Amino acid sequence: MEIELFMCRSDNYGVLIRDPKTGVVAAIDAPEATAIETALARRGWKLDLILITHRHFDHVEGIAPLVAKYGARVIAPVLAKADVPGADRYVDEGDIVEVGALRADVWATPGHCVDHVSYHFAAGQVIFVADVLFVMGCGRVLDSTADALHASVKRIAALPDATRIYCGHEYTLSNAKFCAHIEPDNAAIAARLKTFEAARAAGQFTVPTTVGDEKATNVFVRAANAAEFAARREAKNTF
Repeated sequence: MEIELFMCRSDNYGVLIRDPKTGVVAAIDAPEATAIETALARRGWKLDLILITHRHFDHVEGIAPLVAKYGARVIAPVLAKADVPGADRYVDEGDIVEVGALRADVWATPGHCVDHVSYHFAAGQVIFVADVLFVMGCGRVLDSTADALHASVKRIAALPDATRIYCGHEYTLSNAKFCAHIEPDNAAIAARLKTFEAARAAGQFTVPTTVGDEKATNVFVRAANAAEFAARREAKNTF
C-alpha cells in the first residue's frame, strides 16, 4: 500500500492510499477538496474511491466536488446515510471494502459519534481510525457514550503492536501534555512529549502512530476500566 499524508483545513489530516498492483486510489474521508486535488496531482494519481469514516462536516465537505471532478465512488457508514446522501455503498461492521487488491475490514467504532467506522487493512497492518483515537488521545464524546468510545479504543489497542494508526487530526501536543499531567512519572510519555514538541516546531507530522506506542503513552488506552476512561475524557475536555 502506498500512502500519501497531508494537511487539510486547519488541523485535519488528509490521506490517500494506492494499491500498487492495480493503481486504484482511495481517499480516507474528504475534509477539503482542494488539498486532496493537490495531493493527487503531486503523485500523479486519479481518485477512484472515497472511504468516509463518519458524517461530521470536516470529513465530508469535499465529497461533492471530488465526485464531480473524478467520478469517484463514495463508501460511507450506514448510520450516516441521512448526512451523506447519494453514496454508492453504505457499510457497517463486518463488511469488506476493496481498494484494488487491498482489502479492508469495516469496524463499527462508535463513541465519538454513533455512525463512526474505521477501516482495517489487516494484511498491511494499518488502520484508519479518523476521530476515535488520536496520537496520545481520543475523540470527544458527542452523540454517543464514553462506554462506547472506551470499547472502540480498546478494540483498536488489541491489534498487534506494529499496526500503524492513521487518525484524523493533528492534536498531538495538547494530548501529550494531558498524558504527562495524568501520568507525570511515565518516562515514555515524557520522552514522547519532548519528541513531539521538536517535531511540531519543525513543522513535521506526528501521524502515523502505532498500537505499541499508544499502549505505552496514551492514557486513554491505558485507563484501567471504563469509569477511569470516562473520567479522563471528561478531564481532557477542560484541560
